[in-house]
Amino acid sequence: MAHIIADKRDVDFVLYDQLQIEDILTDGNFNDLDRKTAELIVSEARTLAVKELHPLLVEGDREGATFVDGTVTLPESVHRAYEKIKEGDWIATTVSPEAGGQGLPHVIGQAIMDYIMGANYPLSLFGYSALGAGEIIEHFGTEQQKEMFMDKLYSGQWGGTMVLTEPNAGSDVGALETSAVKNPDGTYFISGNKIFITNAEHDLCDNIIHPVLARIEGAPSGTKGISLFLVPKVWVNEDGSLEEDNDVVCTGIEEKMGMHLSPTCSLTFGGKGKCRGLLVGEENKGMRPMFFLMNAARLMVGAIGQTSASAAYLLAANYARERLQGRALENVLDPAAPQVSIINHPDVRQMLMWMKVHVEGLRSLIYFGALCLDREKCAPTEKEQTYYKDLLDLLTPVIKSHCTDKGFDVCSKAVQVYGGYGYTKDFPVEQLLRDVRIASIYEGTNGIQAMDLLARKMGMKKGAVFMSFLQEIKKVVDQAKADAGLSPLGEKLDTAANRLGELALFMGKTAMSENFKVAFLHATPFQDIMGDVCLAWMLLWRGVAASEKLSAGVKQKDEIFYQGQIQSAAYFINFILPQTLGKMEAVFANDTSALEISESCFG
Repeated sequence: MAHIIADKRDVDFVLYDQLQIEDILTDGNFNDLDRKTAELIVSEARTLAVKELHPLLVEGDREGATFVDGTVTLPESVHRAYEKIKEGDWIATTVSPEAGGQGLPHVIGQAIMDYIMGANYPLSLFGYSALGAGEIIEHFGTEQQKEMFMDKLYSGQWGGTMVLTEPNAGSDVGALETSAVKNPDGTYFISGNKIFITNAEHDLCDNIIHPVLARIEGAPSGTKGISLFLVPKVWVNEDGSLEEDNDVVCTGIEEKMGMHLSPTCSLTFGGKGKCRGLLVGEENKGMRPMFFLMNAARLMVGAIGQTSASAAYLLAANYARERLQGRALENVLDPAAPQVSIINHPDVRQMLMWMKVHVEGLRSLIYFGALCLDREKCAPTEKEQTYYKDLLDLLTPVIKSHCTDKGFDVCSKAVQVYGGYGYTKDFPVEQLLRDVRIASIYEGTNGIQAMDLLARKMGMKKGAVFMSFLQEIKKVVDQAKADAGLSPLGEKLDTAANRLGELALFMGKTAMSENFKVAFLHATPFQDIMGDVCLAWMLLWRGVAASEKLSAGVKQKDEIFYQGQIQSAAYFINFILPQTLGKMEAVFANDTSALEISESCFG
């Protein structure tokens, strides 16, 4: 069953051949973790995913979360699986041991997530939600708050959330109406209504800790007047003991297209006038810790897209090998010719190849993002630390959006490979398609990511960070050009990267002109273009690593795998990248029809 979650051979290739992470493992920051130990840890995660989490995927979808009288209950089998997650300390794998985690590199944490999230991402989110709340407290909380909450969140004993959205505010966080009034004992009375909160009520834990955005009485309007509070479902005394319900009431859960196991809740705070919260950080400075959490969450959401794509692709590839239908193209007119598996049909091969290269490219891109976190931590100088931090800041909206958009597309193609069966509940690809769809929407829609990329990230340090990104691509291009077999691919990526640089300059100038709306009209296409160039970069990098292995001599089964990596790079750069160049020319054309058309023409 492991082969329908994530390809172990490909995971190992990215970690040790492409990204060459062994120098990270032995860095003093990670207690001299060696490759053998790292492989053992990832293998244990794979076992958990295969034996405990994946078998519950369909059951969790069919039974789902049940809401009755303010309480959400989950299937008993999910309780058992969640206990396994807690017992194995799989929630805070990258958190320092001093704070209660395993202290693993983020890139190893990403490999763990590849299996655990790929096996059952709705179930995995119960743990990862607690992780996010714990990280806010670790980085921004008081020593008292850390003592009270952090260990229980990182261990999974308590659940966690992220509480932002309100019915009248949506993505416009600054328009929130939830209020906070300071009490004489230093706590705050919290009052308001929030919606679309993942895992805000369930019966897996004794308590759930809600980081809540609210406005203190008399604070400035907009985001400048927002503060962040810790609001427990059950009030926690300073000694860690639980007191009584904290007037946090779940008023309902959403009936959703997918993600049926994970309750998406509406909460009322302070309906009886008894809801208390603890301030995190300073008054009116709540957006800083929330952005910290959001950036981490966006990388995690990107992983949802990537892992869902991986599972869907492997399922489709297996099905295509097994499903007999039609005759080989050369025998199509011979009624006596035997049926062949559909993987022999060129159209199915085309779909599988498209899926393969995107799954591989997305995996490399998101692992590279995790590696940037590790490089930042391990870098010997502040200049190098800043370099990797800035590079990841630039890439975060691209990782979030491209992994989720293309992840959905891969799942859609998987349904197509299955044909009519793919549209039924008899096979899991229809669930993967439904479940992954939300990933392009939450933690900031992909359109918001595109505006962030254009308005904030492209201009970081007057464009120097974007130029560093292009230089990273140039490193791989130069390696490819030095390889006779890869040189033509390197030339084509070089052309695309240079054109992307020209387009970025064009977009930046347009955004700063009186025609700024035109730039934002094309922000999403630009983000998609940048994502494609990133995948071409990652796949060519894979090709370079594979070529080096082939030159050194390998076993036949490994030779097939490495040749497949070179073929993936060739397919993407020869077949998909020209389409990306066409999209670049479309953006350069600066068409304004969507802005100029009358609203009445939209129906």
